[in-house]
Amino acid sequence: MDKLPKHKKIILFDGLCNLCDSAVQFIIKHDQKDIFRFVSLQSDLGQEIITHLGIDTHKTDSIILYQPDFAYYYKSEAALEIAKNLGGIFYFANLFSIVPVSFSNYIYDYIAKNRYKWYGKKDHCMIPTKELQAKFLE
Repeated sequence: MDKLPKHKKIILFDGLCNLCDSAVQFIIKHDQKDIFRFVSLQSDLGQEIITHLGIDTHKTDSIILYQPDFAYYYKSEAALEIAKNLGGIFYFANLFSIVPVSFSNYIYDYIAKNRYKWYGKKDHCMIPTKELQAKFLE
């Protein structure tokens, strides 16, 4: 865990999910302050972080936002925290924080449960281009 950048927020994502891949590409495009780094949940490092945090993979399998030595978020809370950090118009997504977490996680879980059926699944994790390699941790 010492090799993780302390000054970056780490997004763990399902590397096989087309919806998650699109979300990662969207975040990269709008991450004007270079806040985020990315790790596939399926990678060795992703599994190491999950184990370190003590996260039950039965509770979440699609997105985790980890701020080393500070906090972690998953499901709808992770999505809202990411939007808040993107700033600009995305900050207004935090209006959804008035919705009870149990309800927003219910919606999140419904989408996560159906993401492969609706958006498809890859056979292997995305391989970042040379320009994007610095954004991905191994």
